[in-house]
Amino acid sequence: MSVFIIAEAGVNHNGDIETAFRLIDAAVEAGADAIKFQTFSSEKLATSFADQAMYQRENIGKKQSQLDMLKQLELSHDEFHKLVEHCRANNIEFLSTAFDFGSLEFLTNEINVRKLKIPSGEITNGPFLLAHALTGKEIILSTGMATLDEVTMALGVLAFGYLRRDEKPSTKAFESVYCSDIGKQMLKEKVTLLHCTTDYPCAVADVNLRAMDTMADAFDMSVGYSDHSEGIVIPIAAVARGAVLIEKHFTLDRNLPGPDHKASLQPNELKEMINAVRDVQCALGDGVKFPRGTELNNRNVIRKSLVAAQRIKKGDVFTEKNIEIKRPGTGHSPMEYWSLLGSTSQKDYEIEEII
Repeated sequence: MSVFIIAEAGVNHNGDIETAFRLIDAAVEAGADAIKFQTFSSEKLATSFADQAMYQRENIGKKQSQLDMLKQLELSHDEFHKLVEHCRANNIEFLSTAFDFGSLEFLTNEINVRKLKIPSGEITNGPFLLAHALTGKEIILSTGMATLDEVTMALGVLAFGYLRRDEKPSTKAFESVYCSDIGKQMLKEKVTLLHCTTDYPCAVADVNLRAMDTMADAFDMSVGYSDHSEGIVIPIAAVARGAVLIEKHFTLDRNLPGPDHKASLQPNELKEMINAVRDVQCALGDGVKFPRGTELNNRNVIRKSLVAAQRIKKGDVFTEKNIEIKRPGTGHSPMEYWSLLGSTSQKDYEIEEII
């Protein structure tokens, strides 16, 4: 199965639909499987006194409330419909992260996205997690800032929602469903976990790719990687470690104003990353150790055979002096050297003739 690559446009359109169209075109040109935006109502997402994150303040270059920042990045439902049509026309999957219940309903019922993405900041938002699972759709769950216990609890909520249990939602009910065979199977079929470090950009020392292995072992589920590091090296390494999905922020220009541009790839870099990911996945192969077809063509040229080091007559005994090992590998394997010593030649051999 091919690694699923999401070009994360996020809010890098800066609230301008024409820029969003151009981001879609760039994602198509780069070869991404999907492009993902963020759908939200600013007033439903943040209070008027919520502060910006430090990285947002630093990347934007000014201090303002989260609400004021978000209002400048918001797209209307009508604009999202236009973006969906543009994606369909260009054969790329449209995805978007909902940040409030109304946006989730819009993406589910009006846009009818195939997959839902739950961002790291919502992993402890039990009611919101439950609402996602009740849609019955596939879910990509990002786990930035979370402990393993918090991921477990979130998965319990999702399993409960998928199975639509009649009992009242509760921590005990979530744990019970999560521990059941049917709950684990449902999660395995429906949910992809994303390892993530929530910092923009993320320092290489904070990436901790081995956490992917930890989650894969702990939950026996598909695991991918949502990357906020600079450059393309880390997501490529994640694929080599078994990531089934890669999500990477990209922008038309890293110098544009906005909270996420500085931690994003530019279109040519996105294309380079995607090409490298495809190459790495192809190189991983099937894990079976055997000579490939191209190797078989080279084997006789590169390997060696037992050859006569001097003239050998029929009836002579093979010794360390009259046998040597040289290319090509079309004769007896050097592994037969010891068994040949002391035996009698059945024919005449000229010098360097293959035995």
